[in-house]
Amino acid sequence: MSIPIVNSIASWFLKKRFHQIELFLKYPNEVQNELLLSLIQFAKDTEFGKEHDFDSIKNYKTFTERVPIKNYDGWQNVIERSRQGEGNIFWPTPIKWFAKSSGTTRARSKFIPVSEESLEDCHYAASKDLLCMYLNNNENAQLFTGKSLRLGGSKQLYKENGTAYGDLSAILIDNMPFWAEFSSTPSNKVSLMSDWEYKMQAIVDETRNENVTSLAGVPSWMLVLLNNVLETTGKKDLHEVWPNLEVYFHGGVSFTPYADQYKNILPKNNFKYYEIYNASEGFFAIQDQNDSNDLLLMLDYGIFYEFIPMNIYATSEEKAIPLSEVELHQNYAVIITTNAGLWRYKIGDTVRFTSFNPYRIRVSGRTKHHINVFGEELIIENAENALKSVCQQTNSEIVEYTAAPIFMQGKEKGAHEWLIEFKTAPKDMENFNTLFDNALKALNTDYEAKRYNNITLNKPTIHCARKNLFYDWLKQNNKLGGQHKIPRLSNTREYIDELLTINT
Repeated sequence: MSIPIVNSIASWFLKKRFHQIELFLKYPNEVQNELLLSLIQFAKDTEFGKEHDFDSIKNYKTFTERVPIKNYDGWQNVIERSRQGEGNIFWPTPIKWFAKSSGTTRARSKFIPVSEESLEDCHYAASKDLLCMYLNNNENAQLFTGKSLRLGGSKQLYKENGTAYGDLSAILIDNMPFWAEFSSTPSNKVSLMSDWEYKMQAIVDETRNENVTSLAGVPSWMLVLLNNVLETTGKKDLHEVWPNLEVYFHGGVSFTPYADQYKNILPKNNFKYYEIYNASEGFFAIQDQNDSNDLLLMLDYGIFYEFIPMNIYATSEEKAIPLSEVELHQNYAVIITTNAGLWRYKIGDTVRFTSFNPYRIRVSGRTKHHINVFGEELIIENAENALKSVCQQTNSEIVEYTAAPIFMQGKEKGAHEWLIEFKTAPKDMENFNTLFDNALKALNTDYEAKRYNNITLNKPTIHCARKNLFYDWLKQNNKLGGQHKIPRLSNTREYIDELLTINT
């Protein structure tokens, strides 16, 4: 089948889907409210639905009065019962799959329920929408002339009690239609290998001679793979390996720290980057414009959204608000109610809205990954934008980093301690530190106030990490690959102290 025909078929599906998208673009709050009531009605006869009298809930206000907001700890017991094979607890249809997720690199495992509805109407629907939006914005795209190189998690599926668990990517691959494998590489067999380091070379061997037209995966781990491809093939950039490569669909961690490194190995000016916002709990937002960091919040995937302003998060005044009440450029913790039976669930992410018409967002960090020991409210977005700016000024490149507070002792002021692994280190670290400190001040007025005349905070302390420090630490903790992340910012010294002890 010729590419013009394939693209024409895709365009037909796109137009059909756009009618539905236009509905939530035009009536976002009405669509969300109707979705919430349909979820409540569908689950009214579950154990959870009866416990909270879903049958009499007719509006959002009553819903918030009946159903408390919980994190994973509050859901763990009923999810464990569901994993043991009990049905109709929090969702009426059978929960056959559980996405195993740690959330952070050191937290215990979480098992996120994945229903048939969330699989089809959220995760798979989003994958189709992503391709449709890309094709709509790039009419000459040649995606279907070749294959998509997908890089998922490294864990196989484990089955017990009639249910299965594993990385979300493994669940998605395991349930894909048989024909989907023909448009992807590597094979399902290689994709599901459990030994990450062995798997990386297997992917290189299997994909180096394929006609790869797109990439999909987490930026940090994809970069490791792509550098292995270049090392194995001896090529100077990826376009020499895959001449028809045109787009990278990325998500899972911020792309900002890796952007310059990707441009070095993908030097074509017309190469595209498309960001997605997904997690084990659902697929939330998609970049719908070329060359934009704003993500369109998808409102009809079976997920109802609420938001807690971060200035009252985890305080006695904490209160969630619906989509209709959010404000632009404010940080919010995300709360979701889903078609897999998670009701008012804290996912641990923070976002800020950049647009109301339509609702577009940027992911700003994690509720637990920030530093606010001294009232500075430093978030990941601040850190990564500051680091990117300073790296450009000093011709340096960063591989990974983490930061933690230096607590006040006696009359000694506090500070932030940074451990940074450079690919290309700055020639003058003191100058780098000064520029970085000033960049943080420019981005965060709370940080600037605490740094004014060293009133609360001294200048940051920066250590250079040895090569592969963070990779070795993840390997040591059995956290290579997939969605596992370096804890960028922390209010405690747990991570940085452990890393500093092996930084030799």
